[in-house]
Formats: sequence, structure tokens, C-alpha cells
Amino acid sequence: MSDVQQRIAELVKGHRVVLFMKGTADFPMCGFSNLAVQVLQACGADDLFTFDVLGDEAVRQGVKDYAQWPTFPQLFVKGEFVGGADIMKEMYQSGELQQLLAKS
Repeated sequence: MSDVQQRIAELVKGHRVVLFMKGTADFPMCGFSNLAVQVLQACGADDLFTFDVLGDEAVRQGVKDYAQWPTFPQLFVKGEFVGGADIMKEMYQSGELQQLLAKS
């Protein structure tokens, strides 16, 4: 496992809810990242950890390889890849995301 892959694994496993996105939760840099943050806030994900992929090209490419998903944002919950903004929106509308994010 490369250093970048190891770093990503530590981020994903070290936080319950991780969103790799363009920008920050306070200042998203694209519409999809903004949607993802809004959905997570609506779900009450108060322990959200975000990582701005625009500030680290190695992580930006590495996360694509790690999740085998080509676009951002990318959501991980409890160490598992969930999906991007469209999947998050669909899961939110069905109530599935709220269940996944419920603290146990």
C-alpha cells in the first residue's frame, strides 16, 4: 500500500463520517460538494470530517483509486465507501442515509 493509500485509509478509518470534497463544509467549491454537505447537515451528521481534495493532488487522485469512484464528493461512513452526491441525495430521500448515519 502506498503512502497516499495508507494516509487515506487512516482518514477513512479514523473518523466515523468522512467527506472528500472540493472545498470545505463552510465554503464548498462546487455544486455537488455543496449538495453533499447540505444533505449531511440535514441528517444531523455533527461528527462530519471533510477533506479538501483541491489542496492535495496526491490525495485527490488517491481517493479515486481507493474508492474506485472517479468523481467528488465521496462519502465514507464507518470506514465504508457510500457514494457521491447523487447517491447521497437518493439515500436521503429514501431515509436510508439517516439510518446509516444514526449513531449506535
